[in-house]
Amino acid sequence: MSQANSGTNRDSANDRSTSAKARQVTAKVTAPASQAADKAAEKSGDVAAAARDAGERTAEAGSAVVRGTAERVQAGREAVVAASGQAVTLARTAWTAIAQRKLLAAGVGAGLSVLGATSYLAGHRAGRRTHGPITRLTGGRI
Repeated sequence: MSQANSGTNRDSANDRSTSAKARQVTAKVTAPASQAADKAAEKSGDVAAAARDAGERTAEAGSAVVRGTAERVQAGREAVVAASGQAVTLARTAWTAIAQRKLLAAGVGAGLSVLGATSYLAGHRAGRRTHGPITRLTGGRI
C-alpha cells in the first residue's frame, strides 16, 4: 500500500486521550475565569436587587414627603378659608353697625337716660328722712 493509506491504521484511543487531555487543560485554565464570571453575575444580581430596594425606599420616602406636603397645604388652605370667613363676619357686623348708626345711637342715648334717671331717683330717695304715717298723710305739715 501507499503511505497515505498507512494513516488509517492509527490507534483512535490515542487521539481520544489527547483530546480529553486538551479538554481537561482547557477546563482547568478556564475554571477560575468561569467561577469569577459566575461570582460577578451573582454579585451583579445582588447589586441590582439592592439598587431596586434602594430605589423603592427612595420612591416611598419621596411619596411620603409629597403626601406630607399635600396635607400641610390642605391644612393651610383650610386655615385661610376659616380666617377669611371670620374676616367676612367681622366686616358684616361692622357694616351693619355703621348702616344702623342712627338706631344704635338712639338706643345708647335712651339707655343712658334711663340709667341717669334711675340713679337720680335712687339718690334722692336715699337722702330723704323717714316720716311717720300722720306726717305723710298731712304732707309734712304736722
